[in-house]
Amino acid sequence: MCAALEHRGPDSRGLHCDGVAGLGIQRLRVIDLATGDQPIYNEDRSVAVVLNGEIYNYRELRQELERSGHRFSTQGDTEVIVHLYEQEGLRCVDRLHGMFAFAIWDAKERRLVLARDRVGKKPLFYSHRGDAISFASEPGALLQDPEVSLEVDHGALDCYFTYLYVPAPLSAFRAVRKLPPATVLVYDDGRVRTERYWRLDYSRKRDSSDPAEIQAELRDRIRTAVRRRMLADVPVGAFLSGGIDSSAVVAAMAEISLQPVRTFSIGFGQQDFDELPSARLIAERYGTEHHEFVVEPHAIDILPSIVRHYGEPFADSSAVPSFYLAKLTRQHVTVALNGDGGDESFAGYNRYLSNLVAHRLQALPLTLRKQLATLSRHLPLSASVSGSASRLRRLATTLALDVPTRYAWYHSYFDAAQRDALYTDDYKSLVGISPASEMLDRPWREATATSILDAMLEVDVNTYLPGDLLVKMDIATMAYSLEARSPFLDHELMEFAASVPAGLKVQGMEKKALLRNALRPWLPATILDRPKRGFSVPLADWFRGELKPFAEEILLDKSTRDRGYFREPFVRSLLDSHSAGTADHSSRIWILLLFELWHREVLDRSSSRRSATRTAFGHAA
Repeated sequence: MCAALEHRGPDSRGLHCDGVAGLGIQRLRVIDLATGDQPIYNEDRSVAVVLNGEIYNYRELRQELERSGHRFSTQGDTEVIVHLYEQEGLRCVDRLHGMFAFAIWDAKERRLVLARDRVGKKPLFYSHRGDAISFASEPGALLQDPEVSLEVDHGALDCYFTYLYVPAPLSAFRAVRKLPPATVLVYDDGRVRTERYWRLDYSRKRDSSDPAEIQAELRDRIRTAVRRRMLADVPVGAFLSGGIDSSAVVAAMAEISLQPVRTFSIGFGQQDFDELPSARLIAERYGTEHHEFVVEPHAIDILPSIVRHYGEPFADSSAVPSFYLAKLTRQHVTVALNGDGGDESFAGYNRYLSNLVAHRLQALPLTLRKQLATLSRHLPLSASVSGSASRLRRLATTLALDVPTRYAWYHSYFDAAQRDALYTDDYKSLVGISPASEMLDRPWREATATSILDAMLEVDVNTYLPGDLLVKMDIATMAYSLEARSPFLDHELMEFAASVPAGLKVQGMEKKALLRNALRPWLPATILDRPKRGFSVPLADWFRGELKPFAEEILLDKSTRDRGYFREPFVRSLLDSHSAGTADHSSRIWILLLFELWHREVLDRSSSRRSATRTAFGHAA
């Protein structure tokens, strides 16, 4: 299992085995390079801990714990967890400020404790089988255990086809589950129990009578979050996309750092997707040591490797440039700050505007809205999903839906009707009742928000952010032993953002209004006022050009068809209409393509490896 995670931590391997429990750790040395190797123990070695991540407030916690009589044997951040657990038990997580997934083995109590950070920056998979439990940072490590079944969870896969990722607590494997963010799991006496220890509260709002004061406080909080994440005993840099969030992080780093900030950017040959000019503008403004890389369609050559690293189906296409960016960055630094989380806290996505507009149109009679939705089906399809015609069609299509259903529709890539047309009858019977809608319905029901905008932000923070964006970044960076840190995901900064009235975040048709206004002293108007592009790849063009033969070869291959998941005529119609330019099905094609590659690179390989192992042991016996 450790060997399967060596890319995450190539600097040292640590093991603790006492006959009842075993802990393994692959460490990437970032803080306390000399004495911080894990596992870490308490004074009498009755409690052991392994940590994936960083605890940013460990120095303050250490001073407090030493005053209480605890003795430390290292200079690192991991050791505060074991002593804090001794002092405060399971509530130790409340005191930790950072990104983490950790495991504590308490030998005296014969208790295993697993915990994950508040937002879900670090992953944790586990498999509970009666009187045994195993856990790991990635599915590939868990699957080294032959007791963990390879049987797939078809309901979870249905969620993947809907949202392009598998949401927690599900995984692609029936025997494996994800520990949700902000959750502690305790295993003792053969039982598993979990408890959520933190969530954002959007219901309590601060006074907004002085926007300038809120803007100043926001800048201060960004500075504080960035300063915390620059703590390291190794070189630190930053991803710079040229967007508002990453530019703000670089601006704060430049203000804090005594040396030029090292920045790293990815671009594309197509002008509509290339943000390198904007990134260069920020790099020049702040005098950074800047590095660039251009991704071409042949970047698809790394797809099998990407699929193996994710371990379960994952179809966010920006994983491709993320892998290249991580590879480039790791050649220069060990830690990289990024702008993840700014859109979810400060309302940066177009879907927020679309849903706000649709909500305002709910004043129209339902009959009229249904008629408009029906008429929208006759609007011509567009060759680009981001074009004005496509956006108008999406808006009209959803007018008759209630708010949660409409928002789920905006998140769906294959909606219920499309999945019904895609799946074979045999596969529909395997899926059964789809859990996909409940994955977004439940967060809507549990939301604390009182406004539509805040409700959308809250749902995204609990679903899309940890399920897609943070998974993408963690796997891409750790594949190259690079630690990614996200100042906008500082939980105190997020709590501040949740307390700001929604009317300051979106004003009229301006997204991210509060953040844009707060950053005007730091960033030029050319960055702040330009339309959002996002970290996306030109899939539509690629599937009409260089990647068209590749997609057709994989998706129409006999071995793909023989799996019995999909109706071939439906898949062929997606490929043909996209190639003809009558519609943009690039995301759906990508989802199907990545699914088949996952089947080949993970399921088929794992099955073959286990068969070979059984055969080898059989001969040996």
